[in-house]
Amino acid sequence: MAESIVRLSPRQKMINLMYIVLTAMLALNVSSDVLDGFVQVEDGLARTNASVGRRNDAIYSQLSAFTDQNPEKGRPWLDRADHLRSRAARLYAMVDSLKLEIVREADGPDGDPADIQRRDDLESAAVVMLSPGADGGRQLREAVDDYRAFVVSLVADSTKRASIEDALSTAPFRRPGTVVAQEWEEAKFENQPVVAAVTLLTKLQNDIRFAEGEALTNLLAAVDAGDVRVNELNAFVIPQSRMVMRGSKYSANIVLAAVDTTARPEIFINGNKLNNEHGLYELGTSSTGTFDYSGYLEVTHGDGSSTRHPFQSSYVVMEPTATVSATMMNVLYAGIDNPMSISVPGVPQSSVNATMTNGTLTRKGDVWIARPNKVGDNAVITVTASIDGSNIPVSTSTFRVRKLPDPVAFISFTGSNGQPERYKGGRPLSKTTLLAAPGIDAAIDDDMLNIDFKVLGFETVTFDQMGNAIPEVSNGAQFSQRQKDAFKRLSRGKRFYISRIRALGPDGVERLLNPVEVIVN
Repeated sequence: MAESIVRLSPRQKMINLMYIVLTAMLALNVSSDVLDGFVQVEDGLARTNASVGRRNDAIYSQLSAFTDQNPEKGRPWLDRADHLRSRAARLYAMVDSLKLEIVREADGPDGDPADIQRRDDLESAAVVMLSPGADGGRQLREAVDDYRAFVVSLVADSTKRASIEDALSTAPFRRPGTVVAQEWEEAKFENQPVVAAVTLLTKLQNDIRFAEGEALTNLLAAVDAGDVRVNELNAFVIPQSRMVMRGSKYSANIVLAAVDTTARPEIFINGNKLNNEHGLYELGTSSTGTFDYSGYLEVTHGDGSSTRHPFQSSYVVMEPTATVSATMMNVLYAGIDNPMSISVPGVPQSSVNATMTNGTLTRKGDVWIARPNKVGDNAVITVTASIDGSNIPVSTSTFRVRKLPDPVAFISFTGSNGQPERYKGGRPLSKTTLLAAPGIDAAIDDDMLNIDFKVLGFETVTFDQMGNAIPEVSNGAQFSQRQKDAFKRLSRGKRFYISRIRALGPDGVERLLNPVEVIVN
């Protein structure tokens, strides 16, 4: 709504000029003609007051009508306008009552400001306005000061504020013919004819309504001052996620966005200003997980004020993955922990759940551990994902449950590089290394499964000079003393065998392992 500029009409300017001229003439002589002139000025001011009052009513009606259509937007400004009109009406009525008191002081109880009999009475105005008993002038000055301060607070334009302050000024001033400045009420009403005092008060009422009109105009204009102007409308689809799983719901907000391409808002994310006038937020991703961010848009309004509009969102970063599996190799081993990786693209790990038949399935961080029970029965793993508060089945996978393969027996020793090594036969082994070894171990170490077994016992078979086999029994997993003595008698190039190796695996099954041929170097 455009703010109008109030200009005084030529007629109003003439009335003001006549008021100044007649006031000056009072200092010289209060003649009948001069008093008649005040009456004419009074009539003109009264008509002007009525005209300004109708104009103020029209402005208030516009604000009231707008509030009826848009209460949320217009109500704060209409409330201020109501308060303004109430204060203006009280001050206007106070001036009316003072005019009536002055006239009745001069003409008696039946005195009428519209028909003053003793127009040249120089005492009545002073009695009402300046006498200690009545003190109407001081009370009026204080009321005008309060009203002026209130009206000025409602007007943003500095020029109009100055105009209102000047029109309603109650500062002391020096009248022509006086030496020092007088209080406002003394300068206005001391030795003032009744008709002149009434005209001065009518002029004050004119100023009161003028100030009211300026403030009402400013309030009406302020209704739209804080609005954001737009020159472009666009439709946007904002999905909750661009990845949707079969069985779940696709959700998106379809909105109409209005923007001002000439004055875009400033965007702040996590405390930092976004240097992109189109609001494009981009950043690199170096780790996986769910990340939250928040910020606000700062919008500048037409009245110079600004507002902040907060927002928050999140995004999920996942590893680039592809699932490749061989159907024939879907195998789980009974009795041991089988590490598994279970994930659903686009869904955080915390929202993924899985269950298994024929065994237990537990999660340790991002890794799942499957421990099947019975060999020969299949284990079925069912994966679900929690999406929008619902558990949605994602996939079902079937695994064959097998017993662990047999381990390989070996002699542990420390190599020349200081690293542990395993002798599994088939190549020469120095007698020194053999004698330093405490016994034999067994394990599955095929780079897929690395599982240790407990050796329960074994035999060694050496041969004498006649080729006779000499078996010796171990001390559990350790070489017995008789076995070590037999090793000492072996010469270079001789062979012996470790056989009847019994080992127990983590699945609780005892196995008989293949023999190991040892070549003594």
